[in-house]
Parts: sequence; C-alpha cells; structure tokens
Amino acid sequence: MKSKINIPPIPAVLLSIISVQCGAAIAKGLFPELGAAATASLRIGLSALILFIAFRPNLLKLNGKQWKYVILYGLSLGAMNMVFYLAIERIPIGLGVTLEFVGPLILAIFSSKKAIDFLWVLMAAIGIALIAPWTSNNGLDLVGALLALLAGAFWAAYIILGGRISKIMKGGDAVAVGMLFATLLILPFGIFNGRLNLLTPKLLGLGTALALLSSAIPFTLEIKALKQLPARTFSILMSLEPAVASLAAFVFLQEHLSFKESLAVAFVVIASAGSAITARKARL
Repeated sequence: MKSKINIPPIPAVLLSIISVQCGAAIAKGLFPELGAAATASLRIGLSALILFIAFRPNLLKLNGKQWKYVILYGLSLGAMNMVFYLAIERIPIGLGVTLEFVGPLILAIFSSKKAIDFLWVLMAAIGIALIAPWTSNNGLDLVGALLALLAGAFWAAYIILGGRISKIMKGGDAVAVGMLFATLLILPFGIFNGRLNLLTPKLLGLGTALALLSSAIPFTLEIKALKQLPARTFSILMSLEPAVASLAAFVFLQEHLSFKESLAVAFVVIASAGSAITARKARL
C-alpha cells in the first residue's frame, strides 16, 4: 500500500465503482446470515484494521483542523454505509443505488458553473429516472426508499468532506483514521444486532473480501481522486453507480436488462464520459 503506483483520478473512480459493486454481491450473500447491521460493522471494522496496518498513520502528528475534518469524514462514511445497507435490506439493490445517487446528483447541480455541466447532470438524471422502477406493481417499501435517500445525503457529505480532508492529509492516512471513526459509529449497531456471534471462518473470510472490495480499496482510490477532481466532476462520474449495479445484477444474478434499463445505462455512461472529457479539457 506504500507503493508509488499513481492511478489517474478518473480511472481511480471507475475502478472504485467496479470494486464496490463486486463487494455488494458479497454483502448480499452475507445478509441472510448476519443481517445488514452486523455485515456493515464487519465490513467497516475489518477495513479499518486493514488500512491501519497498511498505512500506519501517526495519530500524534495530527493537528486540530485535521482531527476535525477526519472525524466528520469518518462519521459521514460510516453513516452512509450503515444506512445504505439497511435500505437494501428492504428494497432491491439497484433501486437502492439509484435513490442513493440523488445526493451526489443534487451536489453536482448546485456546484456546476458551466452550461455544459448541466447537460451531463440532466443526462445522468434521465438515466436514474429510467432505472428506478417508479411504476412497479410490486409495491415500494417506503422506509427502505427513505433510507436510501438518507444514504445519498451522507454520500454528498462524504464527497465534500473527502475533498477537504484530501487537501490537508495524506490520502491513505485520511481513509485509515476516517475508517476508525466510522467503526466507532456503527459497531454498536452490529453488537446490538446480536449476529456478530454467528461468525464462522467462512463468513469471516467473506467479510475480509467485502472489506477490501467495498471499503479499503475504493475509499483509498476515491480519496486520491477527490484531491484532483472537483466535487461536481466526482459526483457526475459516480452516476455510473446505478448502471454498474444493474450490470452486476445481470452478470452475477442473471437479471436481464430491459430496453429501458439498457437505455438508462447509455445515458449515465454518456454523462460520465462527457463529464470526464470536460474536466480534462478544463485542466489543459
């Protein structure tokens, strides 16, 4: 983890998205055994341990400003993950990811400065609207939907705070310390849930893979990307999340995409690509 490999910000975000969705497939398999709260606690707790071993942050060298932002960053990160897991325990993961993205989308809208930015935001919004099963006859769990929207609010806060903390701390240190406070926030819920005592070597192994794919790897990639990308660009790039979630469901769960869903994927891919191209031209 201390290597000098430097991944450009846009590929880093894309790799992060793929990693998270692979982890989501593992998490879905753990829910029947552990439940959402214990799964989230296992994921975040193991991630914190892995990152502390990898980056070995020196807590004694942190100043007051760094402590302030890394604590807020960690709390938003922990809340985002816990609330999202509680949401997808009630509603399909594709719908959960779609509703959660409302947070970053609103952030992108309010932080846009150029007319072309609104085009990418609009296309991403159309894609999200197409993916979301607003006319589903199966009924919608209102609590699950509201939890997904709340997770989106924490996601927007995570983006803003991640951008700020990345300017005053090393990326690896920020994520490692942030994960510590995320663990302190959600571990009591996992303990209260009472299912952590059901851990077996197999579940612990799956939890470790989940921690790497859904937290340690993507959050490390994202904190580096946030140091170089404006929050607006990062938010629009994250519009790939609903599309990748739908594609992952097709690959891992054999859930076929309808024409409307395929069209939604096209909209969010174009929006993300357009955002990436615009951001690159702005730096040249």
